[in-house]
Amino acid sequence: NGVDTALFHPPVDRDAARVALGVTRPLLISVGLLIERKGHDRTIEAMTKLPEFELIIVGEGPERDRLNALIARLGLRDRVRLVGARPHAELPSLYGAADASVLSSSREGWANVLLESMACGTPVVASPIWGNPEVVRAPEAGVITLENSPGGIVEGVRRLFADMPTREATRAYAEAFSWDATTAGQLALFRQVIA
Repeated sequence: NGVDTALFHPPVDRDAARVALGVTRPLLISVGLLIERKGHDRTIEAMTKLPEFELIIVGEGPERDRLNALIARLGLRDRVRLVGARPHAELPSLYGAADASVLSSSREGWANVLLESMACGTPVVASPIWGNPEVVRAPEAGVITLENSPGGIVEGVRRLFADMPTREATRAYAEAFSWDATTAGQLALFRQVIA
């Protein structure tokens, strides 16, 4: 898979993007449908051990009420927000406002949200499921958690922030997955097979 690096790019004014969200702490973002498979509950539970962070979850789905109840039960309403579905064109600003993106899915194919986040200069903390290690192959991309659990997410966030890549390095890593780069790779493969 590739990412549209013309659409997904670091925001021109990252501070303005953060102000628009009312962010006052380091920000984590999770983007995906509010369904069980996406594991948003694990990320929310991890926030109890990450008191210096805020979290926004972008997406809509049948798990909304259950996730809202979990946020309330854990006393996280001041730091964890479900912001609903957002137009695709708004995602770069949201990714760019965040310090890291968290994907705690129990299964994915090739998660485009990882590439979208990295193209915006935002490194990722991703679950150790099939596909994710193929996307997150270098420190500038982010980290793969040791386990897909709230504790694993906490460990992954702490590990990433202990050795945070520059936003420029994360963006440069993502450029290798641009539509132009992935198309060139496919053409080279087809030429090799045909030969």
